[in-house]
Amino acid sequence: MSRAPISKELWKQLEPLIPPFVPSRKGGRRKRTISDEAALNGILYVLQTGIPWEDLPKALGYGSGMTCWRRLREWNAAGVWEQLHHAMLVRLREHDQIDWSRACIDGSSVPSPPGGQETGPNPTDRGKLGSKRHIIVDAQGIPLVVLVSGANRHDSMMFETCVDAIPAVKGLKGRPRRRPYKLHADKGYDYARCRVHLRKRGILSRIARRGVESREKLGKHRWVVERTHGWFAGFGKLRIRFERQLDTHLALLKLAAAIICARFVDRLC
Repeated sequence: MSRAPISKELWKQLEPLIPPFVPSRKGGRRKRTISDEAALNGILYVLQTGIPWEDLPKALGYGSGMTCWRRLREWNAAGVWEQLHHAMLVRLREHDQIDWSRACIDGSSVPSPPGGQETGPNPTDRGKLGSKRHIIVDAQGIPLVVLVSGANRHDSMMFETCVDAIPAVKGLKGRPRRRPYKLHADKGYDYARCRVHLRKRGILSRIARRGVESREKLGKHRWVVERTHGWFAGFGKLRIRFERQLDTHLALLKLAAAIICARFVDRLC
């Protein structure tokens, strides 16, 4: 079944980021037979449906699945997906649509049967191999950070790395902003070092305390991060990680983050 092509807003932000094609000097291809836009739609089709790359139907006009896979990796090596995600955040901030009043952090495990980089035995899934997606979102659920670790690593082990990865987002007058007013987290982050890390960066901590606060007390604010995890899981290629190479998996995650941001742009800007 066909999927909707890339949105005009996403393509408008992506097109200037794509590096120019340089023909091989070793007797390889002299020109691309598939346009960048067609290849991108092929990547989106695989991301949305979750089908193996080699099963991408050529009848759709997106080229072969392996051509799209190579384009995904080429652009990732050039930093395109990271820049695209940031560009969508800038578009949102230009319209003052990033809510910095609070942010939420959480991790979610993803099965990874083939194994690969940043995978490990998941203690909550009978020791099966998996990885963990770590995200920070604003008060509306807009993804600001997406990182990956092995499923055997505790959520709190990625806390400092995630907080420090919040990008500085320009778009309004004054200095680019990168710090939310406060950060919400569940009991998995109830450690003194996590609170100290936030305090050093001028961010108020709203971390549930083990044995003191009920699971529901901060739920009215933390549910947005769970919803964003659900949006990521809505992409078929991200429900189960079949990409052994970490950079390929991260490329898909960053593209998915940009798409989620683009939905907010289409609705709010």
